[in-house]
Amino acid sequence: MAEPAEALMALASRLRAAGRADEAAQAYRQLLAIRPDLPDSWFNLALMERRCGRFEAALKAYDEALKRGVSGPEEAWLNRGVIHADDLGRPDLALADLEAALAVAPDWLPALLNLGNLHEDMGRREAAGDAYARALVVAPGHPVALARSAGLARLSGADDPVIGELRAAVAEPGLPVGDRAELGFALGRALDQVGAYDDAFAAYAAANAASRATDPEGARYDRAAHERFIDSLIAAFPEPAAPVVDAGDPPIFICGLFRSGSTLTEQILAGHSRVTGGGELGLVPGLARAIAGYPQAMATAGVASIAQLRDLYLGGLKTARPDADVVTDKRPDNFLHIGLIKAMFPDARIVHTVREPLDVILSNWFLHLDRSMGHALDLEDLAHWHGQYVRLMRHWKALYPDILDLDYDALVVEPRPAVERLLAYCDLDWEEAVLDFHRAAAPVRTASVWQVREPLYQRSSGRWRNYERHLDRVRAALGTDSQA
Repeated sequence: MAEPAEALMALASRLRAAGRADEAAQAYRQLLAIRPDLPDSWFNLALMERRCGRFEAALKAYDEALKRGVSGPEEAWLNRGVIHADDLGRPDLALADLEAALAVAPDWLPALLNLGNLHEDMGRREAAGDAYARALVVAPGHPVALARSAGLARLSGADDPVIGELRAAVAEPGLPVGDRAELGFALGRALDQVGAYDDAFAAYAAANAASRATDPEGARYDRAAHERFIDSLIAAFPEPAAPVVDAGDPPIFICGLFRSGSTLTEQILAGHSRVTGGGELGLVPGLARAIAGYPQAMATAGVASIAQLRDLYLGGLKTARPDADVVTDKRPDNFLHIGLIKAMFPDARIVHTVREPLDVILSNWFLHLDRSMGHALDLEDLAHWHGQYVRLMRHWKALYPDILDLDYDALVVEPRPAVERLLAYCDLDWEEAVLDFHRAAAPVRTASVWQVREPLYQRSSGRWRNYERHLDRVRAALGTDSQA
């Protein structure tokens, strides 16, 4: 018969491999109560705790792993840094963790790339460039380091050496398609920046094709399946949510299509003395995934079930942003789950960011998004996705006329009236600082990290006109009924 510790270790490993994180964490805790001298098990416990959203517990487990001499301590330090940066919004602690990782392994590429990314989030352009330069010394021509470094460059024109370097890198024979996609998006971005729009369009088309080629099945967008999902959301929430006597203190929800101005909206609000930017919290999608039979099951969910969901959300919010007064939950695709949000918090303030459809579609196509967002790899698929978004938002707004539409294009033309309306909706007093949002020191985790660190500008509004000659089929697919 196996010893208790051996049996628990085997059980924990099986549960971890099966993706049963909570049960695996419990098994690791039982194991470590018997054998606390197992640093790798502390490390694995930390992985499971984070997967379950128990971030402080994960940090403590990493501390134990480090204290007990875990092999590869730089990975434990890096993982701590990711929790501090992504989950808890503590960039200074994340920086200390990454520096500790590099003290152990000065040439470790993952730490250098994460360091550069963290500096970008904090608006530290020179420091980010230094980190990527170090990465390129360690791994010359590394596609991620090269692409991110190019994204920081201030380009002089189409013949800038950075563009030449990207062209050469993309054309390298035998380059893996994933690397070709990474570099291709960087090349498209650089060409767009210098006004070489036809070349930029071609580079983005090739980059999206390469991204799809890395996982053709996983990147497939099933239009009919998405239509059925939207149908199910509408059917599951046919009428407004019932009032709740005490729903706690929900955040301000900011949602809309990706690249519709949600980050800008959050940065404006975070400039207010009472507001803490929560960033793209995964709490609402996490709850939706955890509900068996979602969304259909919500049609018959009772008061007790919804109260349990509400408590889970508020507990997660408190863990992610403790001691905050007013928090924002800026998860653009939460527009899919407005029915769930309102079921939990009938009085929740929901800011819906809107923008010219062609600008939104192009901006998504220009990004190297996760391949699970297969619709973003094809312009006509993006037009279809947009049409389904419009259909769903019309349903939500018919149920909840209090949803606030914040128009990006109007905001950048005349900021003050739009911001005054936004603050009044959020029950916040006027503060001039909200118009100086670009000076904020808080981290910004978004593809538009450098744009939101500038004063409001209009150059992204109407950007689609630079590519008008390529958009006939997209415009036809959108039709005339394209506003949510």
